[in-house]
Amino acid sequence: MSSTLNSLASRAKAAVLHPYSDPLTEVEPLIMERGEGIRVWDSEGRSYIDAMAGLWCASLGFSEGRLAKAAYDQMVSLPYYHGFTGKSHVPMIELAERLLAMAPVPMGKVFFANSGSEANDTAIKLIWYYNNARGKPGKKKIIGRHRGYHGITLATTSVTGQVINHTSFDVPLNDRYLHVQTPDFYHAGLPGESEEDYATRCAQELENAILTAGPDTVAAMFMEPILGGGGLIVPPRTYYEKMQAVLRKYDVLVVADEVICGFGRTGNHWGSTTMGIQPDLLTCAKALTSGYLPLSALMISQEVVDGIASEAHRIGVLGHGFTYSGHPVPAAVALETLRIYDEIDIISHVRTVGSHLFEQLNARVGSHPLVGQVRGAGLLAGFEIVADKDSHKNFEPSRKVGPTMVGLCQKHGLIIRACPNDAIVMSPPLVITESEVDQVVDKFVAALNDLEATTAVKG
Repeated sequence: MSSTLNSLASRAKAAVLHPYSDPLTEVEPLIMERGEGIRVWDSEGRSYIDAMAGLWCASLGFSEGRLAKAAYDQMVSLPYYHGFTGKSHVPMIELAERLLAMAPVPMGKVFFANSGSEANDTAIKLIWYYNNARGKPGKKKIIGRHRGYHGITLATTSVTGQVINHTSFDVPLNDRYLHVQTPDFYHAGLPGESEEDYATRCAQELENAILTAGPDTVAAMFMEPILGGGGLIVPPRTYYEKMQAVLRKYDVLVVADEVICGFGRTGNHWGSTTMGIQPDLLTCAKALTSGYLPLSALMISQEVVDGIASEAHRIGVLGHGFTYSGHPVPAAVALETLRIYDEIDIISHVRTVGSHLFEQLNARVGSHPLVGQVRGAGLLAGFEIVADKDSHKNFEPSRKVGPTMVGLCQKHGLIIRACPNDAIVMSPPLVITESEVDQVVDKFVAALNDLEATTAVKG
């Protein structure tokens, strides 16, 4: 390594508390310097295909000049303004209108925040506010799923169902947060049980949880259409139909967390459309700006908006908002991002290239002795590395097979991510081509072959 890179790495370790890292690790931070298309380069000049699009978000790749120009033009005309006390501005108005027009079900209004975590946190607050408005002050409990991910504010971490996000953070905060099982048929399906029967069992567990908690205490359930950070879990057939029937029966709101699945990732504008969810509230972020600037949005049904409005009128003001809610520069970038999606017909592109991706993965990765399952939709793919394909048995977590695979892929110039159960996930930029998909699969298979020779799997 050059002295420059060593200096940058040491400075990073000394000054930055990196998310999702071991602060005492001896691993040197990988210093990224530039990006172009689906590739990024580190400070040593090494090239990587970023098959995670950063953190599921750089949908248009790393060099879309139109987004830079949109940001610059907005910075020149109105670099900042807010939405407090009756103020507004054109980019925020136009973006809200655009999102409402493309929503998977009719929605009433849009609230803007800065991250998926903030959008989901706002959803929780407004759901509580709404139930106070309609005279149901006890109806406050929020249901999440084990291995689900909805953010890292105190409230959203409480809905998130991942152990690493709870340990030593003293969350969930209180008994307002419940969790039901991960809809993972691959591991949780019983011998001889069909996907549909398993979905029925999941719905019955949900109903039992609501009845145990008391239907008058349960307010909403948060659901990623496809669970992302939990290992790219695709719920079984009829799951959402049956789960939503239970939720409607007990007057429990449906919140679709589209932070990863939105804007074409699954082959439709929304994962809700792909998976058959009809949400009362919908959160989105990431690909809304192609990750170029922080921005998130919460879409709210008219019924819930009406309740919120009546309560705010009674109090005299809606006492919620962020300094940067609907910031004009990210909003302008989001509008340009959505225009580009339309111009290049991103949905058709994802369907075509995604079909090619899964053909290659099923043929070349699914048959590998270490891979138990290939799963996903559109350009969202996951693979579970297993010790035994027949029994679906995973390696012991202490073997760190997933992190080892991430490191091997990186040596081959491919960036991926490891999740619980040694699930390996990919969400490449949506503009990836079929020939680039072939390069991704080539690098992944080479890393898999290397993995077979490691102590992580040999013991």
